[in-house]
Amino acid sequence: MVNDLDIRLLRHFIVVAEELHFSRAARRLFIAQQALSRDIQRLEAQAGSRLLDRSTRRTALTPAGTRLLARARELVALHDTAVRELRGETEALRVDVVGPGLTPTEVLAAARRMAPHLEFFGRFHAGEDPATTLLEGGQLDVTFGRALDLPKGTRQRLVRYEPLAVLVPERHPLATLDAVPLAALRDTVPCYRTGDHVTPGWEHAVLQLLAEFGIESTARHPRLQGPAELAQHIRLRDFPILTMTTQPPVPGAVLLPLVDPIPLYPWVMIFHPRARHPGLGALGRAVDDLAETRGWRSVPGGSWLPRPESEA
Repeated sequence: MVNDLDIRLLRHFIVVAEELHFSRAARRLFIAQQALSRDIQRLEAQAGSRLLDRSTRRTALTPAGTRLLARARELVALHDTAVRELRGETEALRVDVVGPGLTPTEVLAAARRMAPHLEFFGRFHAGEDPATTLLEGGQLDVTFGRALDLPKGTRQRLVRYEPLAVLVPERHPLATLDAVPLAALRDTVPCYRTGDHVTPGWEHAVLQLLAEFGIESTARHPRLQGPAELAQHIRLRDFPILTMTTQPPVPGAVLLPLVDPIPLYPWVMIFHPRARHPGLGALGRAVDDLAETRGWRSVPGGSWLPRPESEA
């Protein structure tokens, strides 16, 4: 075992750990698979531990590999930051906006208008989980979602209590209404796992809502993303889909607000306290401006919030 770990080898290890497949990892790194395999062997020699269990059928992290992964991400991120600072470069702020058209994309757009001289890199991920893992490892700067089981030291900022809505096929009986009472969903079997907004935090909230109001649901529907897939799903299956009021238009479907009561989803902005990028301040100002001008943080009378937010 040597005293120093090679940053290049750590970078390659991270990709293999994410893919758990040497061929895919080699393609991502634009190197030969044999060269990648040798690099992992060199890193294991430096670390003095076997990091991956490899066979002809599967690749898996060993306990030592699992321990190293989080630190490897931190080391690579710190290395890259140091190089940028030495070169006088300004890094783009990496922001996970969950899905196109949702509340976080409005926040990012407002921040870009407020700070046009700053660079923001917007990306679509799976919301707060596993995006918070990337946040903790320094591969992501900001994400949005609910404040559930966040990594230690992570900070949050309330963005919005967003009303929930229901997406129904144009031919569905509920499509004739201006708003859908929650009780009306008892005669349907709504889907809650379809859409770009679906994250573990979303499912945690919606399952509470459905159980509380005696609405039967199904988890058998596949998780689909994008308006084209949503349109296909709605065309083939005659059922409502629970979503956000910011849901982008879907061909062949009608978006209606839910009422009696109005269920709310608590969006928060999640970031690491070590973040010092000026774009973080722009995002915060954008959140405050949108909340003030659009009433994003107000809770209408008779509305519904999931736990633990309703107990705060």
